[in-house]
Amino acid sequence: MPKDAVEVFSCISPKVTRFMAWDPPASLADFADVWRTWLPAIESSSDFHLVIREKRDGRCLGLVGLHAVQSGTPELGIWLRYDVHGMGFGSEVVGAVAAWASQNVAVEYFEYPVAEDNIASRRIAEAYGGQIAETRTNSKYRSVVYRIPPLHSSADK
Repeated sequence: MPKDAVEVFSCISPKVTRFMAWDPPASLADFADVWRTWLPAIESSSDFHLVIREKRDGRCLGLVGLHAVQSGTPELGIWLRYDVHGMGFGSEVVGAVAAWASQNVAVEYFEYPVAEDNIASRRIAEAYGGQIAETRTNSKYRSVVYRIPPLHSSADK
């Protein structure tokens, strides 16, 4: 993450975080305070924060997270830079990460929390068989939590 931090930070904007529980960090130093807290969980393989890159040119597109990996019900999360919304990257990445996890850890189901009004992200969960299991509320919005069944490959979509 240290080598990717500047590029990842440059992709974060209020448009991106509209449907996120967090707001954009005010500075690169503030972002460093955040990503450094991820390192112990990454090192213990309990959480993964993966940089999403464009296949053609390697530019940063956002992050995908897989949290509580060993719980049996890991949580998927994704955000993409605003200028690539609607291009299918979210579905492709969520499917690939879910397929990898389904093959490499014990997964009863994936949790996928998403803002109720974030229709595009809801469609990702539904494309992979996600069903709404609960609702949650935070200071920014109301969310639904999908349960997505384990996948055997990204072709399960």
